[in-house]
Amino acid sequence: MAVVRGWVSGITEYLAGNDLAWDSVGGVGLAIPGPFQRYGVFDKSPNLPESFAGFDVHTAYAGALAERAGFAVPLVVGNDGNMGGVAEAQRVRGRSASAVLMLAPGSGLGCAYIDPRGLPLDWDTLAGMEGAHMPAPLHLLNAKPYPCGCGRTWGCVEVYTTLSGLPHLLAERIGDSVAPTELKQRAFGLRGLAQKGDPLACEIFDFQARVLGLSVATLAMAVDPAFVVIGGGLMDPEATTEPFRGRYLRLVREAADPYLWPAQRERLRVVPAALGDLSQAIGAGLVALYQSRS
Repeated sequence: MAVVRGWVSGITEYLAGNDLAWDSVGGVGLAIPGPFQRYGVFDKSPNLPESFAGFDVHTAYAGALAERAGFAVPLVVGNDGNMGGVAEAQRVRGRSASAVLMLAPGSGLGCAYIDPRGLPLDWDTLAGMEGAHMPAPLHLLNAKPYPCGCGRTWGCVEVYTTLSGLPHLLAERIGDSVAPTELKQRAFGLRGLAQKGDPLACEIFDFQARVLGLSVATLAMAVDPAFVVIGGGLMDPEATTEPFRGRYLRLVREAADPYLWPAQRERLRVVPAALGDLSQAIGAGLVALYQSRS
């Protein structure tokens, strides 16, 4: 509850700092990591302590907001990756009603599909658009089915596109006699080496870009977006160079193109994310706004 109280205090300070009262708040959005047991209730997550599992954050936060505001404040809760996708989608499509797919490789692979209304795809169990844990086309990659942190062993896309899988990819190329701890240490340094032109590091990130491109093509068969936004740390201007980002995006597109329909190859745009860490907060606010208008 200390976390929830902190959120309410943050809103209170913001309102006071902008000469606003609580009665001007039409809704609140909250971006939280999944998976969920049900709407607004945490399941066991790799990003949070085990004590959070089963915590009904929606009920707790809604109650704290109502207590502070003096009335029931509409609250929407959603996956943080989805909320980030909402914000990036609003940026890239402007006034159009185009569908947007976002893929954000980092420690894991965040995935979001934003429909023409500006809302993310969740569906019945709030697990929609978990593209990270679809199987990669290993026969096209000449790759082994590495185990994923989710427990699946069919070769999740996440393992071949993110930091979590770099030790596997590195071991494949330098031999598995290296201790796991050393592999992890070397994996953390690969991004910097790739930006300096190190051949092995460049080979690994080129491979990851190709896998992500094949994932773009697979998902395009299902959701047919007009835009694909690539986010995550690899697209962070403060962490990577422009040549690195340009090469990565080019390889993603080149890997996807042969498997897209002709009309998709003509119209689909692959662009970098631009909002950084603010995207999730912006997206949560937008979802609250969109739902208040429906």
